[in-house]
Amino acid sequence: RSAAALRPAALHDGEVHRLITYIFIYEDLTSLACGAVIIWYFAGSFERNVGTVKHCVLTATFSVLSALLYLFLEPLVSGLLEVGDAKGFMPVAFAMLGVSTTRSRMKRTLLFGCRVPVVLVPWLGLCLAWFVPHSSLLGNLCGLLVGEAYGLGYCFCLDFPESVGSKLDRVFPFTLLKRLPGLKYIPGSLAQRRASENSTINAVPGTYPTQSYHCPSPLALPAQPSAQSQGF
Repeated sequence: RSAAALRPAALHDGEVHRLITYIFIYEDLTSLACGAVIIWYFAGSFERNVGTVKHCVLTATFSVLSALLYLFLEPLVSGLLEVGDAKGFMPVAFAMLGVSTTRSRMKRTLLFGCRVPVVLVPWLGLCLAWFVPHSSLLGNLCGLLVGEAYGLGYCFCLDFPESVGSKLDRVFPFTLLKRLPGLKYIPGSLAQRRASENSTINAVPGTYPTQSYHCPSPLALPAQPSAQSQGF
């Protein structure tokens, strides 16, 4: 077993670090590729909505809460079916998906060509995650339950206002993240996020190619219509 994966006896042995380190563990290249796609899609879209500071805080929070719920339910579920060690970023991704769907204003969305209720999307994704190599169904379920509980407001004590996020933008290590090349930092303030989005949408004049078109002048109308046109 991996020294960083989440296993039921983690807390009994004093290995508290497993509550977070398990999200970085992958068994092979296939699971690593799936994890990279999940991080790029789910974590990236979630970060654009809440900002980099809140994304980092909630990633650690969802990781710990999902792990604690997994350790609590594992003895109950293990009597019915085999439960593997939780590993990979997928439980946290399901938590983020649960938050997004519970707080979404949309009622239905298009999934595989069919319109389905938005609240059913994470549960359908949970069924699809069954086929991902080395993924823990119980771990993914725990992450989804944590995300939906947070999205419905049951974990309001873990939330913090945008003013706190704006202050954290100016302290270490987030000031270092802003300077890393190739990394897009998302500010914690909603107004700053909208301003950055508008700046990327509204192109500066002269930065895009232009083409001049020649519009021919309209044909001159005769001063007096002919007799044939009058008759018509």
